[in-house]
Amino acid sequence: MKVAGRCALRALALLVLSTNWYAPAGAQAPEVKEKPPMYTYVSNWAIPRARWTDMDKQEAVDAKVFDKGMSSGQLVGYGSDRTLVHHADGDTHDSFWSAMSMSAVLGILDELYKSGAAAAGVLSSATKHSDNLYVSHYYNWKAGTIRDGYTHGASYKLKADAPDDAVDTLSRTFVVPLLEKLLADGTVQEYEVDQEAMHTEAPGAFFIFYVTRSADGVDKVSAALGEALKANALAGPAFGAMVDFSVHRDELLRTNAVYK
Repeated sequence: MKVAGRCALRALALLVLSTNWYAPAGAQAPEVKEKPPMYTYVSNWAIPRARWTDMDKQEAVDAKVFDKGMSSGQLVGYGSDRTLVHHADGDTHDSFWSAMSMSAVLGILDELYKSGAAAAGVLSSATKHSDNLYVSHYYNWKAGTIRDGYTHGASYKLKADAPDDAVDTLSRTFVVPLLEKLLADGTVQEYEVDQEAMHTEAPGAFFIFYVTRSADGVDKVSAALGEALKANALAGPAFGAMVDFSVHRDELLRTNAVYK
């Protein structure tokens, strides 16, 4: 374990001792356990606005490969996103697929290449392209199809003196209990806490994604987060003790997705 600063260790200890923030008074919070790794491949594209309709058509073609992967048991979910809050050098679209092994994720990538989808004409018009390969041990979803839902993504970077298990601790004691409650009441349809399986960014980054079926779901999550922070005054300082917020970024996407 890294040698953490005194403030970070103190805040971490306080957070661990106060994991009942989301439970009724006197109730014992259920234990959050790390799950088997889930891998997600994300292919990001910056597509000229004049070709956005073509991108919609290409996503329908790609879905044939993904549906086959779902039927065979290779995939547990897939989808596509359109960026809602654009910035000058940002992406406009992405496609993603998730599986319980690296080989399954890469097998679907091979199928996309074999089908010719990876060389589709609309993708050749992209002004920028990048890929990410994530791994998550904290995730859950409700099976079904989401059409024109919303995905909120948040990227964070751990401070240099954060403990090696900082992401696990933050996930188990705050993030997962909050999102599990929202999943249970139907506000959230899927969530995951990701780290890079292949580091295209500096180590120490982690990402929190959640999907809602409607825009009011985003408001409900924000409200629930605010109430959770009020209910547990230690959570915010503990998070801040381990996370460098100067590089924190958010994204808001329009999402079509299928989960098994």
